[in-house]
Amino acid sequence: MTLLLAGDIGGTKTILRLVKAPADGDEVLHEETYPSQNYPDLVPIVQEFLAGREAKPEKACFAIAGPVVNNRAKLTNLPWLLDNKRLETEMEIGQVSLINDFAAIGYGVLGLKSSDIDTLQAGERDTEAPIAVIGAGTGLGEAFLINQGSNHRIFATEGGHADFAPRNESEFQLLKYLEKKYDVGRISVERVISGPGIVAINQFLRKHPQEITSAPEIQDAVRKEESEGEEKKVDPADIAKAATEKRDMLSERTMKMFIEAYGAEAGNLALKLLPYGGLYIAGGIAAKNHQLLESEGFMQAFTDKGRVSNLLEKVPVHIVLNQQVGLIGAAICAAQL
Repeated sequence: MTLLLAGDIGGTKTILRLVKAPADGDEVLHEETYPSQNYPDLVPIVQEFLAGREAKPEKACFAIAGPVVNNRAKLTNLPWLLDNKRLETEMEIGQVSLINDFAAIGYGVLGLKSSDIDTLQAGERDTEAPIAVIGAGTGLGEAFLINQGSNHRIFATEGGHADFAPRNESEFQLLKYLEKKYDVGRISVERVISGPGIVAINQFLRKHPQEITSAPEIQDAVRKEESEGEEKKVDPADIAKAATEKRDMLSERTMKMFIEAYGAEAGNLALKLLPYGGLYIAGGIAAKNHQLLESEGFMQAFTDKGRVSNLLEKVPVHIVLNQQVGLIGAAICAAQL
C-alpha cells in the first residue's frame, strides 16, 4: 500500500490529509487542520500529524498559498521558508513537492466526482484537449492542463493580471473609476473579478446617480471603509448574500455586473485554449454563489464572442462545488511524483 501525504498550507490554517494511492476521495485515511501561526515551520505539524502511525507516506505534495519557484516557497503571511529537499530530510519522506495552491486546484479537477461540480454547459468533451481552470477569490487565478497520456501536466499563468477589457458603457465607466481609485494607468482583470472587485463594483455603482437604495448594513460598512483610518472593510460575501436573497437592488446590480465580467473573462481564456476537455470555475466565490452563476448572464457573456461564438458553445463548463479541490489536487500531484 502506497501512502501519500497531501497538504493545503495557508497563513491561517494548514490542512493535512493522508491518502492511499490511487489518490481519490474514497481513499482518505486521516485528515487534520492546524492553526499555522502556532508553529515555527511545517515540519513539526507533519510530525504531529504522523505521530503514532507505523506506516509513513512515501510521497508528499503541499499546496502553498504563495509563489513557488524550483520547489522553494516563502509564505506571504508566515515566516516559513520551505524547501522540498530539506522537508524530505526532516520529514523522512522519499519525495516532496511544493506547488502553488492554484496549481493544486488544477490537478484537483482531475479527481472530482459528478457531485463535486455543477455543469453550466455540457458541451462536447474531448479527453485529448486542454483543460482550463479559472478561479476568483482574493485575486484571479488562471491555469491550464495538457494531457500527456498517462497523466496531465499543469501550467500556471498570470492571466489574472491581463488588462480588463470593458464591453459596454457601464464597464468603460467602471474602468475609469478604478483608474482614478487606484491612481494607475491600466486596470488588471483581477481588479474587477475578485472579492475586492465585488466591493469596487459596489462602490462604483453607489457613486453614480441612480434611483437605487442599498441594505443598511452594507451602507454602514461602505461608509466606515471610506472613512479615513477606519479598519472595518466591506465583506463581498455580504453583498453576494444580499443579492442572492434579493433584498438589496444595489447588491443585485453589483453581482450582475461582476458575473457578466467573470463570464466574459472565462470566455477569453477559453478562446485562447479551446479547452474542450472542460473549463472549470473554481474558488470560493463560485462555489458559494453558484446559483448566481447559473443565471443567464454568465454563459451569455462567456459565449458572446462574435464570429467565433459557436466554438465556445462546444466547451464543457463546470462550477467546482468541492472547496477541498486543492487537497485532492495535492494528492494527485504526489501520486505522479
